[in-house]
Amino acid sequence: MLMPKRVKHRKQFRGVIKGFATRNNTVSFGEYGLQALEGSWITTNQIEAARIAMTRYTKRSGQVWIKIFPHKPITKKPLGVRMGGGKGAPEQWVAVVRPGIIMFEMGGISEQDAKEALRLAGTKLPIKCKFVKREEVCDESK
Repeated sequence: MLMPKRVKHRKQFRGVIKGFATRNNTVSFGEYGLQALEGSWITTNQIEAARIAMTRYTKRSGQVWIKIFPHKPITKKPLGVRMGGGKGAPEQWVAVVRPGIIMFEMGGISEQDAKEALRLAGTKLPIKCKFVKREEVCDESK
């Protein structure tokens, strides 16, 4: 599972997801990518499930790049604990995804295989996604 090795502060505010991605919104490493059309939190389990779905479909041919990383800790208080008493302990790690960000990239395989592999990966995620190619302009802010 993906998680930071070390962090300065263990607890963060929840924050808001607004606006479109200004960085990481073009296919830069591979030829094909999976672009987010909605904003959400993506957990480590969802990232791992999408990665496994892609690599199993392609039978580990080609190359896969994961362009999102879960930096944000999500805290939770234990079951049956009354209100107050401070914030809970970190429970899981999530990646903050804005609309337009490229989450996964693939290269070294045919377009049909990449399209199907990225479609399978998109079904593992809680947001709408679309398949993009390197030469396409990946600007969703219009």
